[in-house]
Amino acid sequence: MRLWILIVAAIVLSAISLFLGATDISPKDLLDFNSVEAEIFYISRIPRLAAIILAGIGMSVAGLIMQSLSRNKFVSPTTAGTLDAAKLGILISMLLFTGASYTQQIIFSFVFALAGTFVFMQILNRIKFKDAIFIPLIGIMYGNILSSITVFFAYEADLLQNIDAWLMGDFSLIIKGRYELLYLSVPVIIIAYLYANRFTVAGMGEDFAKNLGVHYKFVLNLGLALVALISTTVLLTVGVIPFLGLIVPNLVSIFKGDNLAKTLPHTAVLGVVFLLACDIIGRIIIYPYEIPINLTVGVIGSAIFLMLLFRGRAYAK
Repeated sequence: MRLWILIVAAIVLSAISLFLGATDISPKDLLDFNSVEAEIFYISRIPRLAAIILAGIGMSVAGLIMQSLSRNKFVSPTTAGTLDAAKLGILISMLLFTGASYTQQIIFSFVFALAGTFVFMQILNRIKFKDAIFIPLIGIMYGNILSSITVFFAYEADLLQNIDAWLMGDFSLIIKGRYELLYLSVPVIIIAYLYANRFTVAGMGEDFAKNLGVHYKFVLNLGLALVALISTTVLLTVGVIPFLGLIVPNLVSIFKGDNLAKTLPHTAVLGVVFLLACDIIGRIIIYPYEIPINLTVGVIGSAIFLMLLFRGRAYAK
C-alpha cells in the first residue's frame, strides 16, 4: 500500500465529488463568479469536500490512537462508547441551558466524550479475559447503555428528534459556515504525529513504557483527549459515522504493521479515500437524491468488519 497511490486516489475522488450533484456544474461555469453554479460550488461543494476530508482524517486517526493505546484492533470511538458519551454530553448541555450555545455543546460533549472513553479504558484494564473480539463487544454494550440513558432523558424532555439528527451522519447539509469546527482536527493530527512513537510505546503496557522513559499516564490521557476532541467535532458537524475509525487502521496495519509513526499518514489518507468513495456511491445510487453517509459507510464498513473478524479468528486458531 503505497502512500502516493492513496494520494492520487484521494485527488481523483475529490475532483469527482466537486462536480457531482443534483446541479450540473462544469469547470467552465466557474469562470463566471456571479453564476448560480459558481455560487453553489463555492458555498456547498467545496465546504462539503473539506468536511469529508477532515472527518475522514480525524476519525481514522482517532481509531488508530485508540487501537494503539488499548492494544486491541477492534476498538474505536464507535465501539468504546466515545460517540455515545459525546451525545449524552450534548443532551445534558441542552437540558441545563435553555437554547444551549454551540460553545456550550462543544464543551459538554468533549468533557463527556473524554470521561466516557476514560471509563471504558478503566473497564478494559479490569477485564482479565482480553479476547480480541470480546473487548469491543463490551464497548458496544457500554455504548448502548449510554445511548439508552440519552434516549430516555431526551424522550422525557421532548428532544428525541434532536437525538435522531445526531445519529444521522450526513454531508448534504454541509455549507459554508457550518463545517469550520472540523478544522480543530488539524492541530490534533499534528500532535498525534508528534507523539506517534510515544503512543506506540504506551500501547505496549505501562511497565514497558516506564522502562523506556515514557510518561505513561500523560501519554494515555493525551491520546484520550485527542480522540474525544475529534469525536466531538465530527459528531457536532456531521453526525455519527460508523466503522470508519475501526476498519481503516486495520486495513493499513495489514500492510504497514503497527508502528503508529509509519502508519499514521497512510491511515489518514485511506480514511479520506474510503469516506469519499462511500459518499460518491451514496450520491449516485438514487441520483439526484442521495443516501446519508452513515448508511453507505455502515453497509460497506460492516462487510469489511466481518471480514476482519473472520481473518482475526483464523489467525487466532
